[in-house]
Amino acid sequence: MISLTAASARSLQRTIAWIVSIANAALVVYALTAMQPLGGYQFVESVEWLSDIGLKYAVGLDGINVWMVVLATLLTPLALFAARNESTHQKSFHALILVLSASLIGAFVATDLLLFYVFFELTLVPTAVLIATHGSGDAKAAAIKFFVYPFIGSVFMLASIAGLVINHYQQTGLMTFDSVILSGAVLNGTLVLDQNLERALFAGFFLAFAIKTPIWPFHTWMPQAQASTPSNGSVDIAGILLKIGAYGMLRFALPFFPHAAVWAAPAIGVLAVISILYSAVIAFGQKDMKVLLSYATISHLGFVMLGIYSQTVEGVTGALITMINSGLTTGALFLIVGILAAQRGSRNRDDFSGVWLTAPTFGTLTLITVFASIGVPGLNGFVGEFLSMQGAWLAPQLGYSYVVFAVIGIVLSAAYLLRMYRGVFMGAAPEENAIHEPSTGELAVLGLLIVAMIVIGLYPNIITSISNASVTDLVNSLNANSQ
Repeated sequence: MISLTAASARSLQRTIAWIVSIANAALVVYALTAMQPLGGYQFVESVEWLSDIGLKYAVGLDGINVWMVVLATLLTPLALFAARNESTHQKSFHALILVLSASLIGAFVATDLLLFYVFFELTLVPTAVLIATHGSGDAKAAAIKFFVYPFIGSVFMLASIAGLVINHYQQTGLMTFDSVILSGAVLNGTLVLDQNLERALFAGFFLAFAIKTPIWPFHTWMPQAQASTPSNGSVDIAGILLKIGAYGMLRFALPFFPHAAVWAAPAIGVLAVISILYSAVIAFGQKDMKVLLSYATISHLGFVMLGIYSQTVEGVTGALITMINSGLTTGALFLIVGILAAQRGSRNRDDFSGVWLTAPTFGTLTLITVFASIGVPGLNGFVGEFLSMQGAWLAPQLGYSYVVFAVIGIVLSAAYLLRMYRGVFMGAAPEENAIHEPSTGELAVLGLLIVAMIVIGLYPNIITSISNASVTDLVNSLNANSQ
């Protein structure tokens, strides 16, 4: 029998996790390169599960969800990399991150509604356990709050799924949870919902996705959860987990309930603008950099909601790009905070000063990331937010007033992020315990993320060349149904 030392066992666990995550990323990159710039699903897999009730295992990729899968698979190795120096609980951490990654991928590729619901709920389990067992501060309370809030919202979504499926069965005689069939029935008029019923079913989906996104006033679980989450876990949670709510809005809530979506768009636009402004104001007063970044994430997702509910090609494209961009920049910023906290043992910006003087390369990479997050032209953040606001401006149910307030949010985001940067990196360096340059590996990871930010900022057609057909089909179907 081979006996492994504790160090050897940790190394083996880390190696296995890396192999799995990198293999997943390689497969997704291959799928991305093989994608055709066409509407509809590709790489479809469909297996009957419980045929009597129309339930099946059905997955597929299109120009929208493929980017979410790419983001999930690329951020998972980043989260594992951030945890490479931990000496305890590595096995459970790696297992939880891999389960979370698998759950996210499952939710993004699922085309069967009940299958999506299972994966959507499954994301709660590894995340809550990750916070409770690896977090700091009042981690258990944060984990419970994280689990309970989205779970309650999901109950309403499950009721709406049941209502949608039952009404489809009553009108067509076909029992199915297939989202392609259901959205097609709405489009061709074989499934017609009463106005009040449609709005009620839409509300169930919206509540679940609004909590998971999150937007104001459903955001209260987010700052506490992020404050307690280990820095390495924050990379995955903020980078991709939060995008599943916005994706659900785009994939299910709008195609199933187009009239209700148009009816609710002005009110949801108000919530999005409040999210942008409120989160920016709260972030400005935060000293804990992780909490500040959690509010920054909520603010970015407000732009995503504006783009989605504009129901225009420009707005939906902007929302998709912003989701990708937020994952990249947020993941990089949380990694930066993790590097700082590992050296100083604190996340409070007041405990730092003059980092640029002792770690100029790190300071330069951080500044570029901050510029990307606040939407400086030439970097990725600008493209997505601009298209989201353009879509909101063009949308008859929204309009220029929403854009004016959103622009104020951009100014405020520049204020709180540059204030954080000035406090940490500017000023005189301390004589003792100065922050030094991160390892070559950490700098390389940040450098790769910044390369992606620059490439997307200069060549957004890398994304739109694949997504445009799917986005156009979606918007055309929404416009046809909302008349």
